[in-house]
Parts: sequence; C-alpha cells; structure tokens
Amino acid sequence: MNGNIEAIATSQAPLALGAYSQAVKANGFIFVSGQLGIDPATGELDGGSAAEQATRALKNIRAILDAAGAGFEHVVRATIYLKNVDDFAEVNARYADMFTGTVKPARVAFGNNMIPNGALVEIDAIAVDPKA
Repeated sequence: MNGNIEAIATSQAPLALGAYSQAVKANGFIFVSGQLGIDPATGELDGGSAAEQATRALKNIRAILDAAGAGFEHVVRATIYLKNVDDFAEVNARYADMFTGTVKPARVAFGNNMIPNGALVEIDAIAVDPKA
C-alpha cells in the first residue's frame, strides 16, 4: 500500500463487514468508516433503541481513534445516518455527551436510510491526525 496511506484496525471495535478498513490515515487525516452499534465482543447490535446503538457506535469510533493515536477532540467532520429521522433527538443527545470540546465537529444527519444488519443508526467521522 502507498506509504502515505495506512489502514487502522483494532479488536476493540467490530471487524469490517465488507471490503473496507475500520479507518484509514492519509495526508494528515483519519477517515473512520461508518460504525454501527455492534458490540465487538458479541458481534451483535448493542441495544434495541437508536440511542443505545448510537452510544455503542460512538464507543467504536473512540476505540478506532485511540488505535490511530487520536481522540474525539480531533474529529472535524461526522455524519449520522438514521433509519428513522424521528430518532434524531435521542441520538443527538448521546452524540453531544461524547463531543464536549469547545469546537464541535462539522456534521450532517439525515434519516430514512436503509442501514446494514437491521441497525437503527450509523456514524462515521473524519479527524485530523495529531501526529501529522
């Protein structure tokens, strides 16, 4: 693989469900693939509500960022995909619990998505690499 591109992987987050990396470092950024609310220990969705699944998805993102040498304070962009847009308020509350810094990431959220594995929410993130 190109010397400027590095795959990031950790057992503390679910394995990729397809032909992609958990995250990729490139050109001073860390691109975290969409994370479902899957518990890496069981391989199952963690909770029946969008809020519970969002919490687990965010924990998975944190584990991936940790493996990349970064944290939530380095996230500059996030996307939230909701199966049901009516779940936005509860997911947004869980999201706000994680992003507590003075500068919040730019973000988009939208609903009525078909998400793999029957999940109710998926979240991806782009962070700056603090070591770049």
